Amino acid sequence: MARRFRLLALVLVPLVWVLVSGDGRLAGQARDSGGEWTTFGGDLASRRYRPFDQINRDTFGDLEIAWRFKTDAFGPRPEFTFQATPLMVGGVVYTTAGTRRDVVALDAATGELLWMHREDEGARGEGAPRRLSGRGVAYWTDGREARIVYVTPGYRMIALDARTGRPVPGFGSGGAVDLKLEMDQPIDLETGEVGLHSALVIAHDVIVVGAAHLPGGAPKSRVNVKGHVRGYDARTGKRLWIFHTIPQAGQPGDDTWERDAASYTGNAGVWTQMTIDEDLGLVYLPVELPTGDYYGGHRPGAGLYGESLVALDLKTGQRKWHFQLVHHGLWDHDVPCAPILADITVDGRLIKAIAQPSKQGWVYVFDRATGEAVWPIEERPVPAGDVPGEWYAPTQPFVTKPPPFELQGVTIDDLIDFTPELRAEAVKLVSRYTLGPLFTPPPVSRWEGPLGLLMVPSSTGGANWPGGALDPETNVLYLYSFRNPSVIGLVHDPSRSDMTYVQGLAADPNAPKPAPGAAAGGAEGGGVALTVQGLPILKPPYGTMTAIDLDRGEIVWQVPHGETPDAVRNHPALKGLDIPRTGRTNGRIGTLVTGSLVIAGEPGFFTMPNGLRGAMLRAYDKATGKEVGAVPMPAPQSGSPMTYMLDGRQYLVVAVSGAGYSGELLAFRAPLPPAAR
Repeated sequence: MARRFRLLALVLVPLVWVLVSGDGRLAGQARDSGGEWTTFGGDLASRRYRPFDQINRDTFGDLEIAWRFKTDAFGPRPEFTFQATPLMVGGVVYTTAGTRRDVVALDAATGELLWMHREDEGARGEGAPRRLSGRGVAYWTDGREARIVYVTPGYRMIALDARTGRPVPGFGSGGAVDLKLEMDQPIDLETGEVGLHSALVIAHDVIVVGAAHLPGGAPKSRVNVKGHVRGYDARTGKRLWIFHTIPQAGQPGDDTWERDAASYTGNAGVWTQMTIDEDLGLVYLPVELPTGDYYGGHRPGAGLYGESLVALDLKTGQRKWHFQLVHHGLWDHDVPCAPILADITVDGRLIKAIAQPSKQGWVYVFDRATGEAVWPIEERPVPAGDVPGEWYAPTQPFVTKPPPFELQGVTIDDLIDFTPELRAEAVKLVSRYTLGPLFTPPPVSRWEGPLGLLMVPSSTGGANWPGGALDPETNVLYLYSFRNPSVIGLVHDPSRSDMTYVQGLAADPNAPKPAPGAAAGGAEGGGVALTVQGLPILKPPYGTMTAIDLDRGEIVWQVPHGETPDAVRNHPALKGLDIPRTGRTNGRIGTLVTGSLVIAGEPGFFTMPNGLRGAMLRAYDKATGKEVGAVPMPAPQSGSPMTYMLDGRQYLVVAVSGAGYSGELLAFRAPLPPAAR
């Protein structure tokens, strides 16, 4: 396949500009390397933590903009979903940017462009299941050379010289490895449904690569690409190993698939971030669902390693242990984010632990060497449904500690109750839907009822891909979650899929018939949003920041995160009522923990105190949850924040974007002390 590589004209002429920045410093050469951010999660443990404390409760409100980096020129059109977490190594910030997923290097002090790399993959890129800028890059060095490694939308792994941005000749073929090859299955190089949005993870000279697919509420077919995970040599790009997330015949876990379903079922990839314990030599895989998010009749059985946390030997890819969080999932409760390593003390016993946040609102905590649960996880009976052809797991694992950080299941008591009239309207509205506890199965959608399952947490959580942040000094984990129910129903629609049922809602029999192939009510990945006069159907808080003590398995504090939406604050039915801050129903927000603060931006736009449309970047006292500062941003947080130290100053960088505001990096800097101004 033809591949074109270009540098910006300003980088080519003169060439010396690529190699030398304005202060005579080689791009990538250390200026002050004492406070870097070298992986997506801040470290291989995915803790998103730095002990820096120049940005604190006294200085947060006085943060100054150090630089801004707009991404509109990187790709054929602006991007409005900019989810990257940049890296900072040796005074240089590295990130993906734009709708073509270019890679850029910026001066960490000024934001000045040092180099950029562009791949034009043509039809392969345009038809990819995971497009846009992705979530970032990975960094590798052996002490002599340094590389930036990333995956293109078309599922090709590229290694770039960190100093120049040029492809590394000795890596793969001309600096690229085609990830649609060596995947132990035939995949069309142009149209095969597999890609990756997340940043790679690298340790001990091994690159670990996951796989992602299209959203799975209504797959075109029960047959799909399998999301196997692979390890590659960081120097050469040679494949070292492959782990079959859907076991092949005779492999461990094959007996959890009935009627030969493992032979044709796909997905079960790792679309999110992974975590590595370098000392144990283990990489931890948060695995998604097999094909069919809400209907599993074509994949009977528990279906390992779907919705499992799997520990592999980093060097060989051999499985060391696994735990399946959901058996034969029917709720799109993929394991959504990087697990977090923590050395905790429970009842006087030191445990090298791993904590896995989940969409369903639990944090699962295991001994990361053995997979043994730190606190009991109990198999409990769950209700079966009556969908024809479905296979139902008789039990599901229930976490006993820590307690859930988000509402699980829905009852009438959870509905909006600002006024009796709104509550009555909500009760009437949900009478057409199935309500029930966690693991209530989705029904076949019928216009006369039930129309669908009112599911909480929704198919997007609970927690989602940004995950959490851990303070290793206190072993307190900080998580953002949001409360916005999905409506999930199943319909038979041969024009959309060869599956017996896919996600959709029954149409009004008296309404005009939709065009052939049109979705039967509801949107992909979560159905319709139920509201009462435009208000969320559930009680607030709609978005929450939670602190969980992993030594005790207890929630320390919870606070609403995000200002009350304009639609709630200005609603005529609520006029005269005192509505406390509710948090926000939309968005997926990552957290950052520092010496004294928990920091996270808001999802979604609202009218800020200055009257402008935007969002706030908020800081909380990490011990109490009290808000201690907020600064305005022109758009919501859409990537996760990171921080670094450079020349004695602390910086805080976050990606923002949203409807009507294209992707931008904002770099804040701690104010100078009064004596230095």
